[in-house]
This record gives sequence, structure tokens and C-alpha cells, in this order.
Amino acid sequence: MSDYDVLHIMGEHGVRPTANRLMIARAMSEAGRPMSMSELETSLETIDKSIISRTLSQFREHHMVHAIEDGGGIRYELCRCHADESEDSDLHAHFYCERCGKTFCLENIPVPAVDLPRGYQSITVNYLIKGICPQCSGHSSQS
Repeated sequence: MSDYDVLHIMGEHGVRPTANRLMIARAMSEAGRPMSMSELETSLETIDKSIISRTLSQFREHHMVHAIEDGGGIRYELCRCHADESEDSDLHAHFYCERCGKTFCLENIPVPAVDLPRGYQSITVNYLIKGICPQCSGHSSQS
């Protein structure tokens, strides 16, 4: 994803671009998978972790990132839907590798619809599959 694309996403979500925000969003985009706070800190050594934390909070407030709870902590990924959509069109499954500890997007596997009992209201949905990733199992990914 180019800087133009990242700036476009920020604009759609009402996030004012700054150098640090752009670097954080770019790092998330380039990773190609959800990243934990510590992974972001490692990849962005020049940015203080308090700035990364505040930026992720702002991104969440503006629905610019998804927070995925994978059992090992919270991981963040850029949201690819439009900020003005009433429902998140970017919901997809995630895979957590129990060997390497990485979480991967399975963008071609949508989150199934769930009929909740009367009175319950869904805020967010996590659809997580745990196992061993192709790299750790020695098998190439077949999409």
C-alpha cells in the first residue's frame, strides 16, 4: 500500500495525518498481517511506545483499525472498509499459529452471521482459528 493509499484511508476515517501516524499505519500495511503492540514497537524503534499506544487508540476511535484478540494478546490491522459504512464490510477470519505466535488474515473467509437472542446487540466479532501456519508446518500456503 502506497503512502497515498494510507493517507486516503486516514482521510476517510477522519484521522489527521502526522509523520508518526503515517509511519505507524504504513508499518501495519507493510506487515501484511495483524501486529501486536510489541511488534509495532520493534519495527518502529524511532517512535516512543507511548506515541504508538496513543495512535492505536485514536485509530480505534475512528474505526481505522480492527483489534483482534488472539489468545496471546491484542493485534491490530488496518480496516479496509469505508468509515461511513453502517456495518463493517471488512470482517474476516484470522488464524493464530500456536508455534510462531503470529496471527494471519484469512480475507477470503468471511465471518458467519450469527442470530443473537432477543435483547443482545453485537458490537464486535472475533472469528479466530488456531493451529500451525504453513511456514511452521513446512507446507507452502495454497490459496
